[in-house]
Amino acid sequence: MSPPGCLHPVQVAYHVPDPEAAALRFARDYGWGPFYLMRHIPLTWARHRDQPAEFDHSSAYGQAGEVMVELITQHGNAPSALRDLYGPEQTGIHHVACFVPQLPTALEEARNRGEAVALEAMTQNGVHFAMVDTSTQLGHMLELYEQTPALADFYAFIRRKAAGWDGSRPLRELS
Repeated sequence: MSPPGCLHPVQVAYHVPDPEAAALRFARDYGWGPFYLMRHIPLTWARHRDQPAEFDHSSAYGQAGEVMVELITQHGNAPSALRDLYGPEQTGIHHVACFVPQLPTALEEARNRGEAVALEAMTQNGVHFAMVDTSTQLGHMLELYEQTPALADFYAFIRRKAAGWDGSRPLRELS
């Protein structure tokens, strides 16, 4: 059974050692993109498996048809939801993201199913998100968040930039 509202994944995220190199490769090989790179994404707070944590990561975001693609890496080897599944040089699907109506309710239901919350965090612009460890059941984690106006705008921005993209400038910076 899916968490409430998680019937339609909106993003597939790959753990990669280098988001810049991966973005160029994915654009060239699969036509996905363009990718927008955010370095050292600032968080207000983070918890790894219910313990306070540092989660220093960078991601490149692009579009593959109807689904956003995230290329994510962690700086350093602190315990994290990324390090739970992958070493620094490994590549693979890390999580699938879904919007949920209410994040606290979805997390409570995940815990009731025996799934651990591997990461819970808040971005500096107010996006509260979590990664539920479904790696035993699905082979990857689920990222859950509510569809806030800021998040909806970001998804729309990435989709809009991909519409009619001619393959030029496959990697772009976001601040």
